[in-house]
Amino acid sequence: MHVIAIDLGSNTLRVLKYECSSGKRLAEYEKIVRTANSLQSKGIVDESALDAILSGLKEAQKKIDFSGCKIRAVTTEALRAAKNAPEVLELIKKGSGIDFEVIAPEVEAKLTLDAVKSRLEILGIKQNFVLVDIGGGSTELSFYLNGQVITQSFRLGIVTVANEARSLDEIKEIVALKAKEIADFAKENLREDLLFVATAGTPTTIAAMKLGMNYQSYNPYKINGAQLRREELEYYLSKLLDMSKRQREIAVGVGRDDLIVAGVIIFEEIYKILDKDEAIIIDDGLREGVALSLCREQGSW
Repeated sequence: MHVIAIDLGSNTLRVLKYECSSGKRLAEYEKIVRTANSLQSKGIVDESALDAILSGLKEAQKKIDFSGCKIRAVTTEALRAAKNAPEVLELIKKGSGIDFEVIAPEVEAKLTLDAVKSRLEILGIKQNFVLVDIGGGSTELSFYLNGQVITQSFRLGIVTVANEARSLDEIKEIVALKAKEIADFAKENLREDLLFVATAGTPTTIAAMKLGMNYQSYNPYKINGAQLRREELEYYLSKLLDMSKRQREIAVGVGRDDLIVAGVIIFEEIYKILDKDEAIIIDDGLREGVALSLCREQGSW
C-alpha cells in the first residue's frame, strides 16, 4: 500500500510518497515556502507564503502520482498561531484539493519521535534518548525513557528568531532568553545515559556540510546516524558566515541561507542545556511520522 504524507511547516513544505510494506521512500518533494514569515510582525500567514504553498502543492502533484494513495496533510506552529489560519486553510483546500489538519504540539512531537525511533532501530540503536526538533516556528524537546514519552513544545523557531533579530548578537540574545524555559523543562527529565538525537533542517544541513554534501547532493540515507560534535557547529557557522550569499544558497538551499544562522544558534544552545558534546543526526521527522501513522491505520505496517 502507498501513502502520501504532507508536512507544511513554518518554513518548508515537505511531501513523501511511501510504501508501507517495504518502508521505501517512493518519491519526495520539498520547497521553502516561509509560512511563518509574517507571523512575528503581523500575526498572519501572508499572501506571498500562501502563493508559495499553493505553487509547491501543485508542483508536488505534478511530480508525484497521488492517485490511489491514502493522504494525510498536517501543519504546525505557523497555522496554530496565525490569526487568519481558517481562511488560509480554506484557500489551500480550494486551490489544491488538499485538506490540512492543524495538529497540536504534542501530536507533532509524538509523530516526529515515532519516525526517529523507527530510524534509530533500523540503525541498531535501542536506548533511551532525548530528541530536539528545531522548526521554523517552534522547537520540540522530547524524552524517550523506557517506553515513556515526555515532550514539550516551545515558541522558538528559526524563522521567527531570524525575523525578530537584526544581527548575530541579537539572535544570540533572543535565543538565550527564550531558551530558559527549555532549560527548566530539560532539568526535570535529564539523565546522564541519554543519547542526544537531533532532527529537522538545521542539524541535517550542518551534518551534510560535514559529509561534503550541498543542497543538491543531499542524501538522507547518509545523514541518518551521522554524528555532530558541539564544537563543529561553531566551525561550520563560521564557514557559512564567510561565504557569499550565492555560496550559502548552493550549500544550504535558496530561501534557507538567512535562516540557518538562527538554527545553528538554537542548536548550540540545546547542546549547552543538555550538557552534551555529541548528537546523532536523523533525517526522518514529522513527514515520515505521518506516513508511518497512515500505514498503521491501514494495518499495513
